[in-house]
Amino acid sequence: MSFFGQVCPLGTKGPYQYVLMLSRYQGKWLLSRHRSRSTWETQGGHVEAGETPEEAARRELYEESGAVAYQLRPLFDYVAGEPGNMDAGMVFAVEIEELGPLPPSEMAEVRAWEQMPENLTYPQIVSDLLGAWQELQDKE
Repeated sequence: MSFFGQVCPLGTKGPYQYVLMLSRYQGKWLLSRHRSRSTWETQGGHVEAGETPEEAARRELYEESGAVAYQLRPLFDYVAGEPGNMDAGMVFAVEIEELGPLPPSEMAEVRAWEQMPENLTYPQIVSDLLGAWQELQDKE
């Protein structure tokens, strides 16, 4: 199996199956750890029937981090999977202002990091997303 991921301009790859968030809290990266893993990941998940990508992002962000006050901004699209079986997602930048308690979910904990740790659940995806976000920031 070979994984493939590609950053694409915002709004070009829908309909969207998932959302991903690059979250910052107090100047650090906010990552979540799933109960069944020892690795760290960005918040994200599936877009449910009837949800917009923004609604899904807000729901998943709360479920996976406890974020209650934040600014959410769409960045770009991301397609990922195996050749012939690709899913489309929308990626958001999030500036979190306030965290509440982590709600009961599949996440065990959240932690703020100065820089991304080495033990990421999806290192290739995170690398792709951070590189594309940096390119956007360089153009602004």
